[in-house]
Amino acid sequence: MDIRFEQVDFTYQSNTPFEQRALFDLNLTIEDGSYTAIVGHTGSGKSTLLQHLNALVKPTKGTVTIGDRTIVPETNNKNLKPIRKKVGIVFQFPEAQLFEETVAKDIAFGPKNFGVAGEEAARLAAEMLDLVGLDASFLDRSPFELSGGQMRRVAIAGVLAMEPEVLVLDEPTAGLDPQGRKEMMEMFQRLHEERGMTIVLVTHLMDDVANYADHVLVLEKGRIVKAGAPQEVFQDIDWLKEKQLGVPTAATFAEKLIAKGLSFEDLPLTAETLADDLLKGMKKAGEDG
Repeated sequence: MDIRFEQVDFTYQSNTPFEQRALFDLNLTIEDGSYTAIVGHTGSGKSTLLQHLNALVKPTKGTVTIGDRTIVPETNNKNLKPIRKKVGIVFQFPEAQLFEETVAKDIAFGPKNFGVAGEEAARLAAEMLDLVGLDASFLDRSPFELSGGQMRRVAIAGVLAMEPEVLVLDEPTAGLDPQGRKEMMEMFQRLHEERGMTIVLVTHLMDDVANYADHVLVLEKGRIVKAGAPQEVFQDIDWLKEKQLGVPTAATFAEKLIAKGLSFEDLPLTAETLADDLLKGMKKAGEDG
């Protein structure tokens, strides 16, 4: 299921003295099965863009197409609920949205709200809990007795229980330690690879973009200022620094090596690519020597 934006503008409190324009003439496509990262500073329009992905808001101008549904400013709000089953959004600190007395009930809440029978909702709860790396012993526990990382996994399981085609992640590793962040990102990668799920990741961590995404959109003041594969977007380190976006760790290290006289065909963005390039360089030096 593709998601397309065509000449999309969005203005908060439109036609009032307090109106504030947040998005300007956005044209983009999130392709079915892709892993798209959205980056930009606070206030760049990332959160507003996300809310368009499952019609939490409608464009003030332009068209958003979600699968076979077209959303325009005049679209009736009553007919938008099915979209929210197809596109699941995990907001920052999703554990704050937990409220049921048991983990099982919390995960099953969404499916039941969409008419799934109790027995099937319970089966989904158990399956999705396993998918996020927690065993069945957690089902009857209170979500409020769990660690922060476990609570977050339960909240994500609740979104996955809706069986969305697209999973939207808004800073999903915020507040987690490095090991927790790594485990969470690997979990999303498995969903992408094994279930063919379309992933949309909003993050300020450029290493995550370099390691996982196949497409990146850079937002600035409500406009897309650069788009393409990470390998293309991150080649211009001076531009990244100018925009204060951060630079992948491997690229920063490679830049230091370049200053010492080494050369790379393309700037490596991941530790794996950097290691491969250095190994190739050593082999070539040995052959030339």
